[in-house]
Amino acid sequence: MTSTRNISRFSVLVFALAVMPAGAATLCVNANGGQNCYRHISDAVAAAANGDVIRVSPGTYRESVTIAKPLSLVGQFATIEAKGLTRGIFVDGIDSPGLAGVHVSGFTIQNAQFEGILVANASAVTVSGNTVLNNNKNVIDGNCTDLPPIEPGEAMDCGEGIHLMGADHSIVTSNTVKGNAGGILISDDTAITHDNLISYNTVSDNPFACGITMASHVPAAVSGSSVPLGVFHNTVFGNRSQRNGLAIGGGAGVGIFASIPGAKSYGNVVVANLVSENGLPGIAMHAHAPNQNLNDNMIVGNISRNNGPDTADAATPGTTGINLYSLVPVSGNIISGNTISAQDNAVVINNPALVQVEFNSFQAKKAGVDNLNIGSVDATNNWWNCSFGPTLPGACAAVVGEGVQFDPWLTMPPPSQPLF
Repeated sequence: MTSTRNISRFSVLVFALAVMPAGAATLCVNANGGQNCYRHISDAVAAAANGDVIRVSPGTYRESVTIAKPLSLVGQFATIEAKGLTRGIFVDGIDSPGLAGVHVSGFTIQNAQFEGILVANASAVTVSGNTVLNNNKNVIDGNCTDLPPIEPGEAMDCGEGIHLMGADHSIVTSNTVKGNAGGILISDDTAITHDNLISYNTVSDNPFACGITMASHVPAAVSGSSVPLGVFHNTVFGNRSQRNGLAIGGGAGVGIFASIPGAKSYGNVVVANLVSENGLPGIAMHAHAPNQNLNDNMIVGNISRNNGPDTADAATPGTTGINLYSLVPVSGNIISGNTISAQDNAVVINNPALVQVEFNSFQAKKAGVDNLNIGSVDATNNWWNCSFGPTLPGACAAVVGEGVQFDPWLTMPPPSQPLF
């Protein structure tokens, strides 16, 4: 007798087979045009049907590739040389509304004027196993020239190496992003950006901006909105972000930012990342203007070490692991389970509302928690680098400022994330 469970599983299998593309083809690209392959990637993309797979043989392809249909583009030690061109790869859901199901993997993408890879207004896009190198060539003296109208918020970084803009339910994983103005950017210039995963990437030596940024920007005209649209429910997990933001303008290892009045960067999760040797704090959260939403972000289980101080209105009193700055009260932010070392300050708070800072390991040179504002900080159950808690000046990480609750504290370090 067939069980109800087996019938249910069979029904799911039949449904899954029904929605798979029927008769998907595999196309090939060869720089020499041999083996009945296309010579240019763009020609293969134009010829492909929905759901097709395009395999690109080793070689250098001097072109900019626009993808406006669901397909898989697989590089096999292939390089897209985009010198003098706008972008390396553009997944364009702006001109193809409803675009979903694009996969890009296995390429080296270099020397584009703007992004190496831009995903705009598309869903369920996967960007994996690529090397995105030395793009954003239109950045001159810290400013992006000839900025496209769809990207009004990218004036300082030309969109960084990999850019999700108006994207949702997309995955950026296992890429190496190096030598661009900034590393990986998630923004809302053209549409809301939500529920994306940024995981296991190595993001390093991007001098003008953060390693990984989630930022709510001024909307582009194409969005049809007069107010920022929002960056929310994104997860940044298991990445290495090192030596970013060391030049003009600077940048954090991971940044969550609201730029103009009404900007919204909320409900994001930054978990189990290594952030080290960046120009600004390891993790920085900024809300600089009235009516901004920087609520409900979770910073959990990260390792932060040897990062710099924050600057301008968000300035910190020395080098800092995690900095939360807000001009207006922002609530629901949790900083927990992080291991912070080799910096003057582990956590700096400048926010007129409650922030939870608990179960962290503070191995800072001076302050475990420095509260610069009138808001309160729940800093109970942290390890202050000694069993006596922040009660012995010079022997333990200290509490600086008013409104910090620190008792009870941990008498031994909490377990740290094993990834790094």
